[in-house]
Amino acid sequence: MPVEICTVSGYSEFGKNMTAIRYENEVVILDMGIQPEKFIKFTEDEEDFSAIRTNDLVKAGAIPDVSPIKDWAHLVKAIVPSHAHLDHCGSIIYLADNYNAPVLCTPFTAEVIRSMIKDREIKFKNKISIAQPNGMKKISKNITVEFIHTTHSTPQSSTIAIHTPGGIVVYTGDFKFDLTPVLGKPPNIKRLKALGKENVVAMITESTYGDKPGRTPSETVAKDMLTDAVETAAAKKNAIIVTTFSSHLARLKSIVGLGQKHGKKIVFLGRSMAKYIDAGEKTNLISFSKSCEIVKYGSKVEKKLRQIEKHGKHRYLLICTGHQGEPKSVLSRMITSNFLDAKDYVIFSCKTIPTPTNIANRERLERELRRLGIHVMTDVHQSGHGAQDELKEMIEMVKPAHIITSHGSDTAKRELKKLIKELNYKENNIHVSKDGESITV
Repeated sequence: MPVEICTVSGYSEFGKNMTAIRYENEVVILDMGIQPEKFIKFTEDEEDFSAIRTNDLVKAGAIPDVSPIKDWAHLVKAIVPSHAHLDHCGSIIYLADNYNAPVLCTPFTAEVIRSMIKDREIKFKNKISIAQPNGMKKISKNITVEFIHTTHSTPQSSTIAIHTPGGIVVYTGDFKFDLTPVLGKPPNIKRLKALGKENVVAMITESTYGDKPGRTPSETVAKDMLTDAVETAAAKKNAIIVTTFSSHLARLKSIVGLGQKHGKKIVFLGRSMAKYIDAGEKTNLISFSKSCEIVKYGSKVEKKLRQIEKHGKHRYLLICTGHQGEPKSVLSRMITSNFLDAKDYVIFSCKTIPTPTNIANRERLERELRRLGIHVMTDVHQSGHGAQDELKEMIEMVKPAHIITSHGSDTAKRELKKLIKELNYKENNIHVSKDGESITV
């Protein structure tokens, strides 16, 4: 029997990733994410999240339109997010109840989902089931789900292998091959090579850097860049503020270590920082709260900033939200509350996510920081997405019969397709798909 793959969402634009795989009368859903920019725009003025209607989020383009698999709803056996980023798991709290199926994921991702349920005060009927990194779970008569540990910019990310009698479908998720990670183990290259000796009928691969030659540097390179930035700032008696992705626990670990090396008191500021740190501590990946202060809510953040001013800002290293220039973030509020002074240091350990809103917000924020005479250090960062060499290595190891490109710009997918052709794949076996298409292999 053939395997059918439906490219539900995340194939026509970045975000709100969702794929469904069917064998006979059994279906597994891979990822269920939000489109971050559209989601934030729709919900930013909402006080009561429980009042948000799922249909309105779909109409706003903030979460996937699941109509392409409406006839499959009663066949779904599991919902499997590949990792804890919201563009891959953020819609679970809104869409999972369409299906009488558990959510199956690694422990850290499970804690992030539980945190979202608590924050949104949403009734959630689906069971959350745990699979350990590199673990396997049989979810139905014909389908077994395998979590192959990989490296990305959030912990316990997985490449997912769906085993069926009709063959294996490999879903790369977001990945890079970081052989010297700062947090956690290297990717399970051995298992990927072993899959290449089995019957992999299709691979769905992320394409974010499909147009970027070479490799993405290790997170240890980002740590070295941070070391230079923090040491430069620590030599002066001014405030040091670092802003980065809240879900990037490896990056946060590096920042904490550097702050402690220079005798700084470490304070995390912001709700999303607290959420991901809590998930990391509940899964024993980190233990920041033993040596750092974590301030979650807005009113307490304002009070803490006043205390820091009183005790001497140069004594602290502050890690906060706001790296994309979000107007309501902690970093933006530091400006409006006159917390920052000339010659303070603000380190952006991130990249600007290239959407029109983010670009405009970051330009506005950096312009205001520089107007105040603040030292701004940008792009102290390395990505969690693999470039062309890593994408090529993944294909050569897994040896799929068909390749489906996802999660990338049209340019990135086009260049990746050229690369795949160079590996002697025929046109009919390369699928540059759009949302809602069906591919039978």
